[in-house]
Amino acid sequence: MALMTHRTTFALDRATADRIRSLAAQWGVSQAEVIRRVIAAAAEAETSDPIAALNALHASGQGLSLQQADDYLSEVRHDRKMWRG
Repeated sequence: MALMTHRTTFALDRATADRIRSLAAQWGVSQAEVIRRVIAAAAEAETSDPIAALNALHASGQGLSLQQADDYLSEVRHDRKMWRG
């Protein structure tokens, strides 16, 4: 185990604190370890190749169909027109 040299205090809403405790119990680790793992995963996701991620999504078959994408874009265009007046 690495030597921990930094202590930090966070103010969290109840739902976030509950999620951290729940993950700690599920994973059998401390709450601090949950935070370390989640930060490491987020940092890794940030540095991943977005094109590769998009290609993987398409290959998985879990992306939007052409019709779903068109419907979504139509809704966004409509909402933008309503917002702008």
